[in-house]
Amino acid sequence: MALRNVRIDGDDVLGKVCRQVDVIDNRILILLKDMADTMYAENGVGLAAPQVGVLKRLVVIDVGEGLIELINPKIVKEEGEVLDIEGCLSVPELVGEVVRPKKVWVEALNTKGEKICLEGEDLLARAFCHEIDHLDGILFKSRAIKLINKKELKD
Repeated sequence: MALRNVRIDGDDVLGKVCRQVDVIDNRILILLKDMADTMYAENGVGLAAPQVGVLKRLVVIDVGEGLIELINPKIVKEEGEVLDIEGCLSVPELVGEVVRPKKVWVEALNTKGEKICLEGEDLLARAFCHEIDHLDGILFKSRAIKLINKKELKD
């Protein structure tokens, strides 16, 4: 198990657009495993490569239904709208109220280089949107209607 350091808001890498992955080699597979290990160790539900300092279009997600590894993911369809609280491992002091689609369809490559299409609803849809935003240099706080300091939630 190799844990990576999670980059925190203010790190320039989090504001950059990631490059497509052209070749799925052992380095990419190791990075995906490290990302998953880091996500689980940090009690997250998703992690994108820029959050560990790598500008590649890679995402790992687990909303309690098993690990999803996505290479070059993109949202191809959205449906509905939901306002909910969301947080981020790269913005540890804040959560925010963010409007996201209720349902999304995502196209990506799996670790074998095969094209896959996934459907996500509710939390999984939110996770897909949140992590794919990271690949475009977007943090959830720029989409938030309201930001809340986590300390305020405990009071």
